[in-house]
Amino acid sequence: MNQQRFDNKVVIVTGAASGMGKASALRFAAEGAKVWCADVNAEGAADTAKEITTAGGTARNSHFDVTSVELCQSLVADVVEAFGGLDILCNIAGLGGTTAMAEETEQHWKLVMDVNINGPFFLSQAALPHLLASKGNIVNISSTAGLIGQAYMSSYCASKHALIGLTKTMALEFGRKGIRINAICPGGTNTQFLAGFTFPDDCDEDLLLRASFLAEFAEADDIANLVCFTASDEAKFINGAILSVDGGMVAG
Repeated sequence: MNQQRFDNKVVIVTGAASGMGKASALRFAAEGAKVWCADVNAEGAADTAKEITTAGGTARNSHFDVTSVELCQSLVADVVEAFGGLDILCNIAGLGGTTAMAEETEQHWKLVMDVNINGPFFLSQAALPHLLASKGNIVNISSTAGLIGQAYMSSYCASKHALIGLTKTMALEFGRKGIRINAICPGGTNTQFLAGFTFPDDCDEDLLLRASFLAEFAEADDIANLVCFTASDEAKFINGAILSVDGGMVAG
C-alpha cells in the first residue's frame, strides 16, 4: 500500500462493516493508517479488516455496541494497547428509520439517541486523553437531517441535530488544546443504511419531495473522501466545521 497522509496514524472507525464506514476504513488504510474496524456487525468488521490486511495494510477488528458506555471505554483501551496510541476517531456508526411522529415509540426513540448521539459522546469522552496526547482529531458523521427538518424522521433528525451541537461544543472546548472536532453531513448515499428508510403508506409525498434535489445519490467513497481530508493535516485549520456532502440539497 502507498504510505501517504496517515502513515503510522492510529484510527478508530465505527460502523466499519459497511457503507461509508467501510469506505473510510479502507481509505485510511490505503494511506498508511493503522485502522481499528469496530461494528455491531462483527462479521462485517472482520471482513473489512481482512480486506485491509490482504492488501498489505494494518488493521484489527472487534464487535462493538456503541450504546454501551463500558464498551466505549474498553474499545479505546484495546486500541491504545494494540497500536500504542490514538490519533483519529471517526464516529460513523448510526441508526436511521422513519415513522410518523405520533407513532414513534419510547423504545425506538431511546435506541436512536443511544446510537447516534450518546455513543459518539461517550466514545469521544473515552478517547480524549489519548487525542490530547497526540493532538489528534474527531470526525463525526451527522446528516443533512442534522441541518434541516425532514418529515417522518423525528428521532433521526433530533439525534443528528444533537450531534452537530456536540461537535461545535467540543470544538470550542478543546480547540485551544490542540484537538479538532468536525462533522460531515451526507445527503442521500447509496448504502445499505439508506435502504432502511421506508416511509409510512399514508405519508404526504409533497413533504418527502422537499428533501429531494438530485436524481442520483452519492457513493460511500464520496463521503470517505471528505472524512479522510477532514482528518488529515491538510485540514489543520478546520475546526468546528459542519461540512455537507449532498449535491447542494441544503443550499437554499
